[in-house]
Amino acid sequence: MAVLAVGAAPGAEAVEGKRYARSVARYEVPAVTLVDRSGEAVELPVLLDHAGPVVLQFVFTTCPAVCPMLAGAVVRARERLGAGGEELLVVSISIDPEHDRPERLAAWVRGFGDDPGPRWRTLTGERAAIDAVRRAFAAETADKMEHRPLTFLRGGPARPWVRLEGYPGAADLAAEVRAAAR
Repeated sequence: MAVLAVGAAPGAEAVEGKRYARSVARYEVPAVTLVDRSGEAVELPVLLDHAGPVVLQFVFTTCPAVCPMLAGAVVRARERLGAGGEELLVVSISIDPEHDRPERLAAWVRGFGDDPGPRWRTLTGERAAIDAVRRAFAAETADKMEHRPLTFLRGGPARPWVRLEGYPGAADLAAEVRAAAR
């Protein structure tokens, strides 16, 4: 079973005054291996079992609006978190693996500022593996241009995921990360 609702159904609870809907769910991460921007093989369940908070987004490097807005919010949220942001692991999974090879992902992530370091992992891989991850997180769409603005975050292993659908700003996202990490 891919999703077990713990809170409201995805998209059901609009946070007052916010540009996103928030829900809480448990997702079963499929046992897939992806490739990061340096070409290293990454076992996704192991990566997402990070001891601290994790933010996960589905992106593609030629996305004209949604992906840059979501990734930019993460960068600014990290700044707002200050020293607390050092434990935050950001995982961006490309939904366009035919074009988003490791070197392209490396250039894309550098476009958001200085070297993102080891705490921002951009991943690509085989289409079937990426589709399995999108299915597991109820984030599938027929076409990459139709993908929804989704951000998933979790405070640590065995904790439920918080699903944010829409456009949380940096302050919102930082607050969500702090709350999830408590």
